[in-house]
Amino acid sequence: MQVPRPPTALDPLLADPSSAAVLCDLDGTLAPIVARPELARVPDAGRVALARIADRYALAAVVSGRRATVAREIVGLEKLTYVGNHGFELLLPNAPEPRSAPELGGHGEDARGFAAGLAADELDAVGLRLEDKGPIVALHWRGAADEAGAERLAERIGGEASDRGLVLHRGRMVLELRPPGEVDKGTAIESLLTGSAATTAMYAGDDRTDLDAFAALDRLAGSGRLGTAVRIGVTSAEGPGEIAERADVTVEGPEALIPILAALAG
Repeated sequence: MQVPRPPTALDPLLADPSSAAVLCDLDGTLAPIVARPELARVPDAGRVALARIADRYALAAVVSGRRATVAREIVGLEKLTYVGNHGFELLLPNAPEPRSAPELGGHGEDARGFAAGLAADELDAVGLRLEDKGPIVALHWRGAADEAGAERLAERIGGEASDRGLVLHRGRMVLELRPPGEVDKGTAIESLLTGSAATTAMYAGDDRTDLDAFAALDRLAGSGRLGTAVRIGVTSAEGPGEIAERADVTVEGPEALIPILAALAG
């Protein structure tokens, strides 16, 4: 089957893959959003394309809010680089364990310690789920018995967490409690790209945290570190409007990103 030609914005990457980087968010970008986070999977066609990209390009990375090892399990490829916990973890190709960002300092247990004091019966009453991601604790209400009530409880907990010095990040039906520190997807990929041979790069994302990655590409292009920086917005009814506004290329949902990855893979 013939692969559709990718947008012309990606021509510089196609012209010299050995000097290009392909960076993608995971949930909502490579893997469709599902009712339970543990059920997420990358479609086979996307996985095949990513494997080929890893062999041809200077850098191929998945940048996720999940733990890096969990992201690698979902994708199913060890030869990619994985940035986990929105930049707090880096898992290099074939490495057994990720390494933590130095910005964590002594705050790696702050979110977990706060979450330990939450009342389980109150969470259960509205179906608000806790996800322990190491330095980050996520509050999920997708599919809760009372989604509106669960969201209100998450916001109240977030206010208490903020008073305790934790940093809040909102996503699609999730609120994350993070330790203090200037770490996000943008700072992580800025570090990755600065240390790589890539002079062109693309990043695909669908949610508010991916705007940090878009901003990092802007900074690197503005400084001259990147000759070409392409932002691909994966849009949806739930996603923030800024994704489409800030993107150079937009596609509707993860399925529509696969042909672009396949064309890049060659």
